[in-house]
Amino acid sequence: MEINATFPSPVGFLISGLQNLQNSDYYFIFLAFVYLGTLIANCILMSIIWLSECLHTPKYMAVFNLSIVDLSISTALIPKCLHQFLFDSRFVLYETCLTQMLFAQSLYGLESLSLVVMSYERLVSICFPLRSSTINTNTRMFVILAFCWVISFTYFGVAVGFITRLAFCEPIPVIKSYFCDHGPVFRAACNDNSANLIIGKVYTVLFIFLPFALIILSYVCIIAALSRIASAQGRWKAFKTCTGHLALVVIFFIPVLVTYMIAWINFTVETNTRILNTSLSATLPPLLNPIIYTLKTEEVMEQIKNFIRKWKSAPINH
Repeated sequence: MEINATFPSPVGFLISGLQNLQNSDYYFIFLAFVYLGTLIANCILMSIIWLSECLHTPKYMAVFNLSIVDLSISTALIPKCLHQFLFDSRFVLYETCLTQMLFAQSLYGLESLSLVVMSYERLVSICFPLRSSTINTNTRMFVILAFCWVISFTYFGVAVGFITRLAFCEPIPVIKSYFCDHGPVFRAACNDNSANLIIGKVYTVLFIFLPFALIILSYVCIIAALSRIASAQGRWKAFKTCTGHLALVVIFFIPVLVTYMIAWINFTVETNTRILNTSLSATLPPLLNPIIYTLKTEEVMEQIKNFIRKWKSAPINH
């Protein structure tokens, strides 16, 4: 019998996870610590920015936004993985799967866009130092960040809508991933999924390759501006403000670009290897981002020292 798009939606999906991988228990314990560290590190950074009026600037609005995205994407992915491991429950209801897909993929794209916004902020500050406060106001930064949220969730809302048009040959298809990943889900369908394939490739260009290219272009402009500074000390002082952001870019984009490039040139990667790579590239940056940005940013470190000094000098009530 021919399967068509009117075939009923499946009951749910079976997430394959890390099957036949030795010592996979240790990996899930590792993920639990990663999630705990992500919560603590991002909450601390967000609290410092929220409580320090001197950090209420466009630069730290972008940092605050990145922490929200980091917390959200970790929460969308890791708790469900741990639930699957602890209770050996790999079944996910159809609607739950689509919901997780929407949030995980949208937030992943939003992380990429957030790094572009941070590079834009650095570009304005370094290339237009005298006019940066009028070019990049708090209001303008809020509008830019809001636009990023809207565009990311709108795009993947459409992508999830196209998933609902697919038919599946089994009532509970097996998804070869650690969560309801867009690619493995639409590839499990029986009917024509060419539209979903196009959406996936456009997503890769719009939210991975294009943002990375824009960041590279912004740093070309930054380096050109720095070359016009007479003293080497002045050049280094200005460039030092970019080192935290550059570290975030490397941590996020390099594993992602390698994964997508391998997929695009049709190299076959063993399932467990692919899952390990994609899960690490999605869960480690949210942990490392606030740590690196805090250590690499003098303003944040100074505010931490101020809070510690105030705490130590506070009178003890008996």
